[in-house]
Amino acid sequence: MAAKLKKGDKVVVTVGKDKGKSGEITKVMPSQGRAFVQGVNLVKKHKRPTQEDPNGGIESREAAIQISNLMFADPKDGAPTRVGFKIVDGKKVRFAKKSGELIDG
Repeated sequence: MAAKLKKGDKVVVTVGKDKGKSGEITKVMPSQGRAFVQGVNLVKKHKRPTQEDPNGGIESREAAIQISNLMFADPKDGAPTRVGFKIVDGKKVRFAKKSGELIDG
């Protein structure tokens, strides 16, 4: 099956603590059905002091989020929209179902 969401896509979170936030996909893990989105689903990671970082401390980083909790952001208005596929000039491309805008190509 073709991927509806890919690295670099602008998405909106539809469910969870970050509902309504939007960001760009930085990494996709299709086998686990999860993705990393810039600025979304931030968690605190406790870092032990090491020779490279003698202070250690607590850092904030992005955690993976379920792909089913993300929707593509419409290119026209940024609202969440579903993604469809159609053939244009003999090539399979994605399009936003809300506005009909082509995503690829």
